[in-house]
Amino acid sequence: MSQSHPDTVSAVLARGRLGIPAVIFFVVAAAAPLTVVAGGATTGYAVTGVVGIPVSYLVVAAVLALFSVGYVAMSRRIVNAGAFYAFVTRGLGRPAGVATAMIAVVAYNAMQIGLYGGFGAVLSQYLNDRGWDTTWWLCALAAWAAVAVLGVLRIDLNGKVLAFMLIGEFVVALIYDVVMVSHPADGIKFDTLAPSHILATGIGAALVTAITGFVGFEGTVVFSEETKDPKRTVPRATYIAVAITGLLYGASAWAMSVATGPDKIVEAASTDGTDLIFNLVSPHLGSSFITVGRVLFITSLFAALLSFHHTVARYLFALGRERVLPAMLGRTSLRTGAPKAGSIVQSVVALGVLVGYAIADADPIVHLFFWITVTGGLGVLVLMTVTSASVIAFFARTANSDGPWRTKIAPVLATLALGAILTVTIQQFDTLLGVESTSPLRWAFPAAYAVAALVGLMWAGVLRSSRPAVYRAIGLGAESATAPIRTPDPVRQPA
Repeated sequence: MSQSHPDTVSAVLARGRLGIPAVIFFVVAAAAPLTVVAGGATTGYAVTGVVGIPVSYLVVAAVLALFSVGYVAMSRRIVNAGAFYAFVTRGLGRPAGVATAMIAVVAYNAMQIGLYGGFGAVLSQYLNDRGWDTTWWLCALAAWAAVAVLGVLRIDLNGKVLAFMLIGEFVVALIYDVVMVSHPADGIKFDTLAPSHILATGIGAALVTAITGFVGFEGTVVFSEETKDPKRTVPRATYIAVAITGLLYGASAWAMSVATGPDKIVEAASTDGTDLIFNLVSPHLGSSFITVGRVLFITSLFAALLSFHHTVARYLFALGRERVLPAMLGRTSLRTGAPKAGSIVQSVVALGVLVGYAIADADPIVHLFFWITVTGGLGVLVLMTVTSASVIAFFARTANSDGPWRTKIAPVLATLALGAILTVTIQQFDTLLGVESTSPLRWAFPAAYAVAALVGLMWAGVLRSSRPAVYRAIGLGAESATAPIRTPDPVRQPA
């Protein structure tokens, strides 16, 4: 591999193209609110059998808000598209940073590629019901082609596409909530919001289901290099994204339990699946409005596909720019400023997986959408836990004026909370997958991240011994491409 840097222009993302609204659209679109409301919440009820899904969303939102305190404090000092990778590098050292990067690449690819299964299955069912005979993989490939094209275009153009879809999702979800609460099965009850559900059996599966619904909010830092004012945009966008998604998820999951009755929500979710919310509101709304909701459910999945594609491309760009991965990944399009090489690589990987699933005739909902996206959510939970710990380490040795709440108290509490959720999640992963406790799958999926971390640690060791200049530049971000390689500040760049 060449040791030369990519040229300055091609190694820099397009700056100043995203404001607070655009960043919010990207990260909330990744969370796919209508997909979570219509698909995630109902699946959570059905698979886990836990009626406390609404309170799970609220608890997770509170934990993520706590995590965000230290996260955004660190973002004011580190502007890097590598996000978790860069933060862990600065806090826990380069080997841990490279290990984190490998986990991130696996986790976000899992989230992105898994969504193709859901998109393909839902769209093909929608078309088949209307006389168009098609298959899930054909619909998935159509989405893949659209994402592949949009992935190499200007980031602000993509933001406009996501904004259009996201506004429609929120409007429909809120109207559906009002309709369901206005027509309770047995009076308006708040049983599913009771805090006691947090101690119920299977709560680990419920919590990771909830966390999967928020995956994407942390992407505010991923887009930081392309924002107009990172120190202002990233913190505000992060808090707003957590707040609006948490409230929407909790309210919508609760509204469904009101419409069915708290004691019947699990049975109804198991029977109707992702059709539950549409079946609950259809007697009270016109058919055209139900159709709009179903179409927006499909576009919600597409919006999430597009947003996660951008996240993966930017992680690959950050690693290529620092030559942790091949330098070609650190190049951007001279015309659009998009990380073209990283985008193309992500598209190629996704295409390979889709073709493999189609040939194997695997179930797109269970084996691709559910299993793979849940595994992606587990990976992001690992990333947040490690990142939270890195915030503590970073501020412990860095002079700052943010105060103990942002640099010590909140990060410590967030690390403990995320660590507890991660532990319970791994213990109950069989419940989440819907497999027997003796099934090797319950350990196979989590083990993938252990393997990725080990590969990262080993590769960091190789770089340290064989390419010390590259090793010293790990975590520098844009400086690694636009400035000569230098020995990092020992305070901010731990060995």
